[in-house]
Amino acid sequence: MSAPALKVLSLGAGVQSTCLLLMAAEGHLPGLDVAIFADTGWEPRAVYDHLDRIEQEIAAPVGIPILRVSSGNIRSDALDPSKRFASMPLHILNPAGGEGMSRRQCTGQYKIRPIKGKVRELLGYPHPQRIPAGVHVEQWIGISVDEFTRAKDADVAYIKNRFPLIETGFSRSDCLRLLRSRGFDRTPKSACLGCPYHGNAQWRALRDGSAEEWRDVVEFDAALRASNAPATAEGSPLLGQAFLHRSRRPLDQAPIDRITAHEWSERQGDIFDAVADAEVENGTPDGCSPWSCRSGAPVQAG
Repeated sequence: MSAPALKVLSLGAGVQSTCLLLMAAEGHLPGLDVAIFADTGWEPRAVYDHLDRIEQEIAAPVGIPILRVSSGNIRSDALDPSKRFASMPLHILNPAGGEGMSRRQCTGQYKIRPIKGKVRELLGYPHPQRIPAGVHVEQWIGISVDEFTRAKDADVAYIKNRFPLIETGFSRSDCLRLLRSRGFDRTPKSACLGCPYHGNAQWRALRDGSAEEWRDVVEFDAALRASNAPATAEGSPLLGQAFLHRSRRPLDQAPIDRITAHEWSERQGDIFDAVADAEVENGTPDGCSPWSCRSGAPVQAG
């Protein structure tokens, strides 16, 4: 008889994955063995603080270890001319005035790759060892019922994905209510500090609530156009200029005070929270998750 599969939580430290950790700690979802947080090196301070808190208050008391893994610093890598390509999905303004977007590889490079590496270690078969057939982990992923179409099978045999929020009928709103009832009413949105998929609400939250982080992203945005940073996954030089904001203007000049239709509807429904709730602008969801980037584009695995 084979041993039961190790149960691993892919912990982005956002609303849904924090909810899963809490449900496991309280026994509503039994059997979680370990949680893995993939650190891009450029998460908001609020995410790191929240991660420390849930580790101390939720995970540690019930013996669930949180393992932090990394494959580099996405900020410094994006400006490093020695790197083969920039993995961030930057907004591009071409010389002739046309608009485009560089290919997104960041989720695969900085989230999926280090998680897979740690899973291999936990199984006892670090790369490049071959993992025997039938040896796998059960990976919990925080996808709720309102985004069930993002639930996919893993692309490797040694990981079997499971979606407990979908199984229990939990929506993102249900997760928020549970977290708030336990004192986690300011659970931050999990995404890099300078993610080009941020909507106006997230940019405003940085500008108005964290001067140091706002200065950091403004400086990074300007450095994208001043540096010799690589640009495309194919290795070809970038012909246009790169921007963090979708308006393709310098971040400190971008129209981030514009209220989008989606944000207005959330405010009317009294569920708007500039940090915890996602914003959809121009049909593009605002957020990130290791196995389900909410950009609407497929994840490119590293």
